[in-house]
Amino acid sequence: MSIETDKTELECSVNQGCDAIELIIQPRETDLGEFSVKRSLPTRARKMVGPWIFFDHMGPAEFTPGKGVNVRPHPHINLATVTYLFDGEILHRDSLGSYQTITPGDINLMVAGHGIVHSERERPEVRSTAHKLHGLQLWLALPQQDEEIAPAFYHYPAREIPALTVNEVPLRVLIGQAYGVTSPVKTFAQTLYVEAHLQPGQSLTLPDCEERAVYVAKGELQVKDTIVPEFSMVVFKAATGVSITATTESRIALIGGENVGPRFIDWNFVSSRKERLIQARQDWAAGRFAKVVGDEDEFIPLPE
Repeated sequence: MSIETDKTELECSVNQGCDAIELIIQPRETDLGEFSVKRSLPTRARKMVGPWIFFDHMGPAEFTPGKGVNVRPHPHINLATVTYLFDGEILHRDSLGSYQTITPGDINLMVAGHGIVHSERERPEVRSTAHKLHGLQLWLALPQQDEEIAPAFYHYPAREIPALTVNEVPLRVLIGQAYGVTSPVKTFAQTLYVEAHLQPGQSLTLPDCEERAVYVAKGELQVKDTIVPEFSMVVFKAATGVSITATTESRIALIGGENVGPRFIDWNFVSSRKERLIQARQDWAAGRFAKVVGDEDEFIPLPE
């Protein structure tokens, strides 16, 4: 997705109720036109969790015929986008010529490297009927040595993502290694991304990681005596044996990984160097980025 021009920062509250918790983030609602997203990262109190620098919860949204996802071509540099859907469908196109329908359970990894442009729309047969959209979109900051690599696109269908049950909790290891299994999704730094679905009263011990957080996409969690409400992201300290318990039926996303160092962010650009952001803005304004193959006529203008 593209970051719009609203630069209001998220509200975060430091949690004092549990020694394993660093803070709980309440997302900011951001209007993208025909639907809205809940944005948990970046925020004033916490810019990143491991290599993850951006976290959007899309929907759940219901569209009438003729409405839906319609994100015009826009650029990225020095990052990788990760799209994961619970419901609905998105049509991805990019300046490499990729044309890929994203469906629930798939992992869509687009590596921007030194620069890529993509659009996110829908197939005409989807847009012409009533339909839904629900999912997560995240950005990974590439390690400094990989920031300027050649752009690339990887798509992993749902059947290739490992699924297992831990303590009667069904989960999927979307990226990285956890609970004895390894995802096939390409990584550039130590990265963790796990989805789990807990029933009321079920608990799950989180894998140890340098940095990690859990987002509650549905339901409510409890960490010792602390309640983590729906649509919140709880960021954990570097403690071992941290366990979460669902108080209601809950769907969660666990993200984490190694600290790759500070990053600067400007619109849709992420980099370890401020001057690189300036160059990217100039390149987009001057039309020096490649166009999206099959979607050449429109674009999102550079915000003031």
